[in-house]
Amino acid sequence: MPFDAAPSAPAAEFDAFLASVERRAFRMAELALGHREDALDAVQDAMAKLVGYRDRPAAEWTPLFWSILRSQVTDRHRRNTVRRKVMAVLGRREDEPGDPLDMLPDPSEDPARRHADAAAWAALGKALRQLPRRQREAYLLRELQGLDVAETAAAMGCSDGSVKTHLSRAMAALRTHLEDWR
Repeated sequence: MPFDAAPSAPAAEFDAFLASVERRAFRMAELALGHREDALDAVQDAMAKLVGYRDRPAAEWTPLFWSILRSQVTDRHRRNTVRRKVMAVLGRREDEPGDPLDMLPDPSEDPARRHADAAAWAALGKALRQLPRRQREAYLLRELQGLDVAETAAAMGCSDGSVKTHLSRAMAALRTHLEDWR
C-alpha cells in the first residue's frame, strides 16, 4: 500500500473545518465550564467524536459539532458536580491554588489591558454560569459562535422558536447580571 503524503480533498476539508471552529469552541467551553483544562478536554472529545461523522455532507458538520460539544459540556458539568461533592466529603476544596507558575502574568501584553480583558471575561463567564443550561447554550451558540437560528436549533435539538425564547431570556438575564459590572 503506497504512502499518500497529501490528504484527500474531503479529509483536507474536514481538517479545515475543525481548524475553523477550534478557537471559538474552546472559548465557548471555557465560558460554560469556567476551567481551561475542562474546556480543552471537552473540545478535544467533541472533535474526536465528530471524526466518526466526517463522511456526512459538510453542511451537517457545523450543527453536529456544536451539538456534540454541548453534550460534552453538559457531561463535564455533571462530573464536576459529583467531584465537588466527593471533595466536600473528603474535606478538601476544589478551588485551592494549583501550579504557582500558572499565576504569573504574560509579559508580552499591556498589564492594564490584560487585567481589564480578564475581568470582563471572568464577569461574563460568571454571569453565563448562573443562567439555566438551555439559555446558556442558546447564547453561546447564537451570539459567540454566530450560528443562525436553524443551526442553533439543530445543535440544541429544539425548535427555532425555542432558540429565540431561550436567547431572549438569556440576554435579559445577562443585562441584569452585568449592568453593575462596569
